[in-house]
Amino acid sequence: MSPKFSFPVVPLEEVAKEDIVVLPVKDAPVILIVDDEKVIADTLSIILTHAGFITVTAYNGETALRIANAITPALLISDVVMPGITGVELAIMLTQSIPNLKVLLFSGQASTVDLLEKARHGGHYFTALTKPIHPTDMLKRISECLAFQNSAPIPIRQSSDTASYVTN
Repeated sequence: MSPKFSFPVVPLEEVAKEDIVVLPVKDAPVILIVDDEKVIADTLSIILTHAGFITVTAYNGETALRIANAITPALLISDVVMPGITGVELAIMLTQSIPNLKVLLFSGQASTVDLLEKARHGGHYFTALTKPIHPTDMLKRISECLAFQNSAPIPIRQSSDTASYVTN
């Protein structure tokens, strides 16, 4: 069972957009959001969609891998500590198959430090954010992360069952 958190509620209208790149949806990069806490993943997806990004949500690493094979994301935002595939393991696997993928990891657990240190020893350096993070701060980090992203369209891999991945 996951620990109970108490997060302040911030209405979308109050999320500041200064210093944040808000893109028209047709030019927006695809962001893959992964968190085993569905409410966190879904809330982040709503916030990012409101800011003009295209989001796809997964609730575990296995589903995230299938999604990334169907739709090449520009950015992975993942919880670190998840059952099965951890966010760090997921980030390593996806950056090996998608070299230009940007990664933001976030966690509210102390065990994150050990996982990130192990990844660093393997030559993988990921940015880690601490939960809870204010939506404006998250949007700013995403904008910074994607600032140097190529404006070319995101390639979509053809798959007959892509839609089923989005809702898993």
